[in-house]
Amino acid sequence: MDRERIDDCVHCGFCLPACPTYSLWGEEMDSPRGRIQLMKTALDGDTPIDATWVGHMDACLGCMACVSACPSGVRYDELIESTRATIEEEHRRPWRDRLFRRLLFTVFPGRRRLRVAAAAAWIHQRLGIAGLLRRTGLRDRLPPRLRALDAVTPAVRARDLVRRTPHVTAAVGERRRRVGFVSGCVQEVFFGAVNAATVRVLAAEGCDVVTPPAQGCCGALELHGGREEPALARARALVDVFAELEVDAVVVNAAGCGSALKDYGRLLADDPRYAERAGEFAAKVRDVTEMLADLEPRTEYRPVETTVAYHDACHLAHAQGVTGEPRTVLRRIPGVDLRPILDEGHCCGSAGIYNLVQPEAADQLGSSKAQALAATGADVVVTTNPGCALQIGRWLERPVLHPVQLLDAALGNTRSLEAR
Repeated sequence: MDRERIDDCVHCGFCLPACPTYSLWGEEMDSPRGRIQLMKTALDGDTPIDATWVGHMDACLGCMACVSACPSGVRYDELIESTRATIEEEHRRPWRDRLFRRLLFTVFPGRRRLRVAAAAAWIHQRLGIAGLLRRTGLRDRLPPRLRALDAVTPAVRARDLVRRTPHVTAAVGERRRRVGFVSGCVQEVFFGAVNAATVRVLAAEGCDVVTPPAQGCCGALELHGGREEPALARARALVDVFAELEVDAVVVNAAGCGSALKDYGRLLADDPRYAERAGEFAAKVRDVTEMLADLEPRTEYRPVETTVAYHDACHLAHAQGVTGEPRTVLRRIPGVDLRPILDEGHCCGSAGIYNLVQPEAADQLGSSKAQALAATGADVVVTTNPGCALQIGRWLERPVLHPVQLLDAALGNTRSLEAR
C-alpha cells in the first residue's frame, strides 16, 4: 500500500455512483474512497488486516470505473493491486478459501493445465453429467462457488482440445505491418475461434502475424488476485519471448490480458534486468481493435445484416481507456446497426476470478447487465474479453461475440458468427 497514492484521494465522492459494489449495497466501506480509508487506517496501524477488513477489499471487482470517474487522478487500480498483494502476504484465509483459490490458480495460468481441464469438462459434458446435475436439482445443492464454476464453464468441443494458432500467418497482399500476437490461455483453449478470426482479419488488412509457440501466461489473473511474484515471473518470461521478435506492435485480443501487458513497464520498473525491455514491450502493446482502427481499411467487407449491443469490457474501457476503437471497426461492416446500452460502462460481474470467488455479487451484476443488453433488442452482443463473454453468455440467450468475429464474417468466414 502506497501512502502517497492513498493521500491523493480527497474523498470527493465522484467515485460512488461509478462503483458497482457501492451501487449494490450503499456501504461506504464498499466504495473506492471507503476502501482507500481502510487502507490508510491499516497503514497507520489503527485497523487490523482481519477478516472484516479483507472482506471489503475482496468485494471490490477491480473494474476501474472509479479511475475513469475520479477528477483527482487517484490510481485506485495500483492501490487495490498492492493491497491484494499485502493480503496474500499478511492474512491467512479460511482453509476452504485457500483451497478454492489454490485450485483456480493451479488450473488457469497456463495452457497445458487448461487443456487438461478442458478435456475433463468435455468428458463431463459428453457423459451428460452436467445436464443430470441440473435436471435433478443436485447442482443447486453445491456450494455457491462450485455452482458458479459449473455455470460459467463453456461447452467444450473436441476441436478446442487440439486447435493451435499458427506460428506465422502472412499478410494478404502487400505487407503493412509485422505484429506479434499474444494468443492467451483461456482465449487459446476455449476461444480458439476468436484467435483464428483475429489472425485472419489482421492478415487481410496487411499484417504479418507472428504467434510465438513458446509464449506462456501473461500473469494477469495472478496479478489481479494478489499473487504478485508469480505474476512478475510470467511477465519476465513473456518479455523474453517477444524480445526475440522484430515486430512493429504486440497485439492482444483479451482486455484483461491487455491491461496487464501495457503495465509491464511499471510492474518491472525496479528490476534492473528487465525495466528497459519491459517498458519497450509495453509501449508496443495494442488491443486488436486499436491496431485495426489505426489501419485505413483496404479490404472490402461484405454486409452483415444484424443489430449489435457492444459491451465495454472494464479492462479495455477503464484500465486502457479504449472505447472508440471497437465501435469504429464495427461500423466498417455494412449492415451492422450498433444499439446503445442504458447502463453502458457498468461491470458485468466477471472481473477476472470475481464471479467465482464472489458469486452472489457477481450474479446480481450479471443479471442486471443481461437485462440492460436484452432491452436493446440487439441480435448479437459483442465484447472484447473472454471473461465477459462467459459471464454475459450465462445470463443472456443470444450469441456473444468478439468484434473480430463480425469482421471475419464480413470477409466471408460466416462460421465466425457462431458464439465462441
